[in-house]
Amino acid sequence: MEQKVVTKVWTVDNHVENAVEKLESCTQIVDAASLLKNGEVVAFPTETVYGLGANALSNEAVEKIFAAKGRPSDNPLIVHIAAMEQLPSVASEVPAKAAQLMDAFWPGPLTVILPNSDRVASLVTAGLHSVGVRMPDHPVALALIGAAGVPIAAPSANRSGRPSPTTASHVLADLEGRIAGVVDGGATGVGVESTVIDVTVEPPMILRPGGITREQLEEVIGPVRLDPTFQAGAEETPRAPGMKYTHYAPEGEMWLVAGEDPRVREEMKEMLREAKGLGRKTGVLATEESADFWRAHPDADVVLSVGSRADLQEVAHRLYGALRDFDDSGVQFIVGETFPRDGLGMAVMNRLEKAAGGRIRKV
Repeated sequence: MEQKVVTKVWTVDNHVENAVEKLESCTQIVDAASLLKNGEVVAFPTETVYGLGANALSNEAVEKIFAAKGRPSDNPLIVHIAAMEQLPSVASEVPAKAAQLMDAFWPGPLTVILPNSDRVASLVTAGLHSVGVRMPDHPVALALIGAAGVPIAAPSANRSGRPSPTTASHVLADLEGRIAGVVDGGATGVGVESTVIDVTVEPPMILRPGGITREQLEEVIGPVRLDPTFQAGAEETPRAPGMKYTHYAPEGEMWLVAGEDPRVREEMKEMLREAKGLGRKTGVLATEESADFWRAHPDADVVLSVGSRADLQEVAHRLYGALRDFDDSGVQFIVGETFPRDGLGMAVMNRLEKAAGGRIRKV
């Protein structure tokens, strides 16, 4: 029988002047950092989603992340640092383009793939010779990592395959009794995980789209490639988190419908009608532009909006919360709209495709 642990919860207010400096010495952060130093796992907020952290230099500590998440061990983890002084303990080399990206986007939602040092736990890199590193742009994350005094390996703080958590309550719903603690710093900002870029190849390659767009990267370092294996269903050994396996999935069966209106709406209506005919509770992942239409439709039991199509930042911010809300409502079948793949739309569509397990109907 699986052994349960008591999951401590620390609530911190990060909306204060000089938050990082003040938080690093506050009781809640000191207590949480002490658990990290002693090889335990602790969830904490970043500007993207909540992460599940452990000492990146200890295989024994990192093993607890995989156990808590039920995560495959061939899926590498991202290492989080609080200061550039921690980088040599993680990476053996920093290529020139990597340094340019760090200068432009750190702290922020960008993970850079670098040659790893011999100190990084082998479970972090999944046996690869490279490691993903980022500096989060969140005062709680920076204070906690700084207080722990070690780089922190941290995937998203959810059960493997579930939607990523954007609040402490999401973390507790998945992991209470499985981890030592959660630092509650409120809701996260960006809502989708960091962009992952490999600078050990030329030209650099995006392994996972995220909060920093391809266009932003190219403004700094020039041409950037896209790795086709970040699409759902890729079978290669993953070189970054999120490249393999179904991720971000709600409990209900989810489909995306791609094309032009009115054919998209007609197809979605037909799919909802069929699901209702089978006795399934239905849901529609909508936008503000379409939400009222679907709320008036008799075959749509639960309609959730992720914001306006004109504001992809808002869509990214609300996406994971909406997927979890469908679960809370007991929805068994979900249909959703698609988005243009420009800018942040690439990250939004990547997460939606994985949430749907690659189920896309084109009309």
